[in-house]
Amino acid sequence: MAPAARVSLNKFLVTARKALLAPPAQRPNPLVFVIGNESADLDSLCSSILLAYFCTYRTTPPTLHIPLSNLPQADLALRPELAAVLKPAGLHTNDLITLDGLPKDDNVTPENTQWLLVDHNSLTGPLAARGFGGPERIIGCIDHHDDEGVVPPTVKPRMIEKSGSCMSLVVEYCKPVWEELSRLESAEAGATDSREEWESQLAHLALAPILIDTTNLTSKDKTTEWDTGAVEFLEGRLTQKSQQTSATSGGQEGYDRTAYFNHITSLKEEIAGLSYRDILRKDYKRWEDGGLAVGISTVVRGLEYLLTEIGDQKEFTEALRAWAKEQELDIAAVMTVSNPDGKFTRELLVWAFNERAVKVVKRFVEKHGEEGLQFQTWGGGKLDSDDGKGEWVRCWTQGRVDKSRKQVAPMLRDAMKEAARL
Repeated sequence: MAPAARVSLNKFLVTARKALLAPPAQRPNPLVFVIGNESADLDSLCSSILLAYFCTYRTTPPTLHIPLSNLPQADLALRPELAAVLKPAGLHTNDLITLDGLPKDDNVTPENTQWLLVDHNSLTGPLAARGFGGPERIIGCIDHHDDEGVVPPTVKPRMIEKSGSCMSLVVEYCKPVWEELSRLESAEAGATDSREEWESQLAHLALAPILIDTTNLTSKDKTTEWDTGAVEFLEGRLTQKSQQTSATSGGQEGYDRTAYFNHITSLKEEIAGLSYRDILRKDYKRWEDGGLAVGISTVVRGLEYLLTEIGDQKEFTEALRAWAKEQELDIAAVMTVSNPDGKFTRELLVWAFNERAVKVVKRFVEKHGEEGLQFQTWGGGKLDSDDGKGEWVRCWTQGRVDKSRKQVAPMLRDAMKEAARL
C-alpha cells in the first residue's frame, strides 16, 4: 500500500494514514512504525517523518513505513514552533499521525507491528506499557543518546552516535536513497517543478531541528561533523526558487539560516499563555528503574520567569506536585534553559516524594553535584525543603551548562539502579 513512485510529504502522510485506518484485512502486516521519543520535540517529530519517508523507498517495491508522532493529538497545540516548521514543508499539524490515530480495534497488537526507533533506543511511555516495541519487534534504530543495550546488535540500521541533533544522523543514513531518487527523477523527461519543490520541503523539515539543537551550529559542546555535514547537504537541496521566496525566514524573503533559527527559537520560547501543567508536559520524559519512576520536564524559560510571569511559587509547587501524582512519580525534576542578559543558563529542581527516592537523589547529588554538574544553590534556597516526612526538594543553578537532560537523566537513573542493588 506504499506509493509506487515518490510523492510529496503531504501525499505520503495521507497514504500512511489510509493504510493504518484501512479494514484489518487490508492493512499491511506487519505494520511498520517509525517513532521518536516521548518528549516529542522537533528533533523526534521531524526525524520520524523524514526517516519513514525515505525508508519507504529503500526497497523495491516500496515498503510503507508509518511515521508515528509519540504524543496525543491535543499536545501538538503546545508546539507552535512545529507548525512553523511544517508549513514550508507543505504540512499542517493535522497531517501528523499521533497516538490518537492508532486504530482502536484488537488487530493492532505487539505481534503484528515492527518498530524503527529514532532519537531514542528504548521505547518508553504508553506504548511500552501496552507491550509495543519489545526487542524482538525492533527492526532498526538511529539515535544520539547513550546506548541502553535494548536494540538488538543485528538490526539494520543500528546507528547510535554522538551528534547535536539526531536528524543529522537521519540525513546521513537517508542521503544515498535521497540522492538516487533525485538522480533518477532528474533523468526522466517529465521531471517537474513540483519535484524540485519536494526537495526543498524535505530540506526545510530537516534543517530546523539541527539548527535548534546546535544553536545554529554555534554550540561547541553539541555541534559535531554529523551536524555541519548535514546542514551543508540540506542547504544544497534548496532550490533557487525556494531560496528566493522562502517562508522559513520569519517573514523575510529568501532562506537565511540565522533568520530561520531565530524565528523558530522565538516561537519555541513563547510559553506565556500556557498553564503550569502544559509547561511541564510540553517537553517531558519518564523512566522507571530500580522500582522507582522519575520524570524530567525541560522548560525553555528560567525559574524566575516561571515564578513571576506564569504564576507564583505556591502555584508552581502545587502544580508540580499534582503533575508528579498524575504521572505516578517518585522523583520529579524540572530542567530550565534560558539566556538572561545573553548568558546561557541551566537550572535544575529535583523533588523526591518518599524515603527511597530521597536516598537516590542524595546519592545523585553526592556523586555528580560538585564536579560533574557544579551545582550552586538557586535563589538562596527559597525552593529547597525537607519536611522530615520523606519529601526532599532542592534547586540549583548548574555550572556545567553543557549537561542537558541527555546527560543528567542517565545520572539519575544510575543512582536509581544502584539503590535497587543495595
